[in-house]
Amino acid sequence: MTSQNIPSSIKFHNKSQQLELAWQAGSYLLSSEMLRVLSPSAEVRGHGKGNEVLQVGKKEVRINKLEPVGNYALKIHFDDGHDSGLYHWQYLKDLAQNQAQHWQGYLDTLAAAGKSRESTSIQFKAVD
Repeated sequence: MTSQNIPSSIKFHNKSQQLELAWQAGSYLLSSEMLRVLSPSAEVRGHGKGNEVLQVGKKEVRINKLEPVGNYALKIHFDDGHDSGLYHWQYLKDLAQNQAQHWQGYLDTLAAAGKSRESTSIQFKAVD
């Protein structure tokens, strides 16, 4: 990995749930939802071509914690319990620079499966 893949700046915007990454070529925002559904983990990517697991209902997912891993990656902890997979700088740079294509690919796959970004969990509310 070359040093040009390492971001010069990393900021997390808690309110908007966006990770801001800057490289010499520019600054990019990645949503927590996009980072979650395109996680590089085996849990999402599977163990080989054709074994991917489509992530659904992640529209409201939040990032709880960011951890640097050496000088080569970021580990992201999400509020749905997902925390596996290392986001290498090169992968984050690709997501950032090609996010429109990555996101559209995800939306197309979701639509083809008849699934939704919306959470399907039942909300319970205590009443008197």
